[in-house]
Amino acid sequence: MQVLLPPGWPRPKGYANGVAVSGRMVFVAGMVGWDAQGVFHSSDMADQVQQAMSNVVAVLAQAGARPEHIVRMTWYVTDKREYLAASAKIGQIFRSTIGSFSIAMTAVEVSALIEDQAKVEIEVTAVIPE
Repeated sequence: MQVLLPPGWPRPKGYANGVAVSGRMVFVAGMVGWDAQGVFHSSDMADQVQQAMSNVVAVLAQAGARPEHIVRMTWYVTDKREYLAASAKIGQIFRSTIGSFSIAMTAVEVSALIEDQAKVEIEVTAVIPE
């Protein structure tokens, strides 16, 4: 994986502006903070992030992919302030579940998600090296 950082740009904190890779692509649909049976166990933002990340890892495994193969993540959150207030805990969850890899990331605040109890939805693109 090649991290793309134009000359003179500061290195972003916690993500990459872009990455270049080649290999088998894996696309993971938006994962929310419910378990494998579709049950939410918490209304806490960080708890839902933990579950959504675990769901991402489980889907990746079905393709033989691992967290280090993730090249892009898009986060949809229903409350930017709640997300930012939980950012330290979310950072710990990210590092323990995904790692500290250079991933192109976007986070967007949305008015609602399809699942009423969901506070976060995370979609992922991964590339398994050739």
